[in-house]
Amino acid sequence: MPEAPAGRTRLAILEWLKNPPARPRRPWYGRPPADGATARAVAAGLGIPRRAAESHLELLAALGLLRTRRVRRRTHYRRDEFRIAEVARMFEKGW
Repeated sequence: MPEAPAGRTRLAILEWLKNPPARPRRPWYGRPPADGATARAVAAGLGIPRRAAESHLELLAALGLLRTRRVRRRTHYRRDEFRIAEVARMFEKGW
């Protein structure tokens, strides 16, 4: 069975979040990349609409695969490596 396009997008987001590019340091832009990436940064990095990125990021966060941190009015997303490894082990065991 072929993988759904949404599944490929979510995998691309998880892969992109492994090593998001450093953003310029501007006082109004937010914190260093250690806090994660915003939906806008993910959308720009993958060439998808911001609303689509937000939707996928929210789902991945709800599943526990991403951690979120609010910085001012923006939500920053970063991978939860422990949870991702846990899910990978479940699939390896045949869930």
